[in-house]
Amino acid sequence: MDMDARPNDMSCKELVELVTDYLEGALPVRERNRFELHIAKCEWCKRYIDQIRATIKIAGRLNEDSIPQKAKEELLNVFRDWKKGS
Repeated sequence: MDMDARPNDMSCKELVELVTDYLEGALPVRERNRFELHIAKCEWCKRYIDQIRATIKIAGRLNEDSIPQKAKEELLNVFRDWKKGS
C-alpha cells in the first residue's frame, strides 16, 4: 500500500472497474474527480486509458448484429467465466 495514499484515493483496480463509465461521461462528479486525480499521478493508469481510447477509436462501434453468433457465444462464455472468478 502506498504510504502517501489518502482514504478517498482511488486504487488502480477501482479505476479499471470505472473506466467505461468515465469514458462515457457517466461517473458522478465526486467519482470523476477521484478518477482524474488518480490518472494525474499514475502513469500506468494514464497509459491504460490511452490504450482503451485507442481501441475504441480503432474498433469503432460494434453492434450485436455485426458479431457472428459463434463469436458472440464464445465472448459470453469468457465473460461468465471471468465473472465467476471475481
